[in-house]
Amino acid sequence: MKELQNLLERAEQLLSRLESFVPAEPLPPDWNTVLACRWRKRHLRGEFQAIHHPHNIRLQDLQGIEAQKKAVERNTRQFLARKPANNILLWGSRGTGKSSLIKALLNRHAKEGLRLIEVEKHDLVDLPEVVDHVYGLPQRFIIFCDDLSFEQDDASYKALKSVLDGSVSAPPENVLIYATSNRRHLLPEYRYENLDTRNVEGEIHHGEAVEEKISLSERFGLWLSFYPFNQDEYLHIVRGWLSTLNVKYDDAEMTRAALQWALARGSRSGRSAWQFAQDWAGQYG
Repeated sequence: MKELQNLLERAEQLLSRLESFVPAEPLPPDWNTVLACRWRKRHLRGEFQAIHHPHNIRLQDLQGIEAQKKAVERNTRQFLARKPANNILLWGSRGTGKSSLIKALLNRHAKEGLRLIEVEKHDLVDLPEVVDHVYGLPQRFIIFCDDLSFEQDDASYKALKSVLDGSVSAPPENVLIYATSNRRHLLPEYRYENLDTRNVEGEIHHGEAVEEKISLSERFGLWLSFYPFNQDEYLHIVRGWLSTLNVKYDDAEMTRAALQWALARGSRSGRSAWQFAQDWAGQYG
């Protein structure tokens, strides 16, 4: 009995030492004060990382995407009012304001209970766990997946599909997913996959490979397309940013410089317009 008692005491000492190396269970964020979080993996355990200084971009700062702003704003207001609303896929050209639009929604609607959770693609397998953490809370959560795309053999999109449509459990009432992507169907598309497409009495029937790719993006109730800006739209956005930055300028000189800037970058995007405005304001503001 004495040997057994000594063994138990040594075991307790060993466990006490091991406990000092095990990180404590992370505390959940206080969603009454925290407006946005990132989901992060630490020591093989997922946790919310509070974002204390969210992006302060405003909806009125985003120019050239009025139709897309109107659709996203309407859907978000329905969501905040506890009315039916859809998950949204914002897809299209780079630098056209897809991500900024979602960040601007938080800036406008945080006081109404809107919260943002950013989940990166490689952490999508944790989506069911993320949803469980906020299930039934009074706040309304948008799960933000930025620059989303999957490779041919990437299976992590299955977790996204289950949360979008629900698996055995019903999709949470207080969670929507807003994702941005340069790809309409989120997966690469190849010409040979269309060889299986059949024409049946005038109807187009896609092959299995194409159907699988379409099935993911179709789980988003709203598809919003973002296209490259033409020259006039690009210059309008530049003028809008310079006005926001309170910079005076000669229009002819600024126009020439802005077009040269876009030509050098090979892009007339909203991002290029903002970067030019920053550079111009830094020089002449």
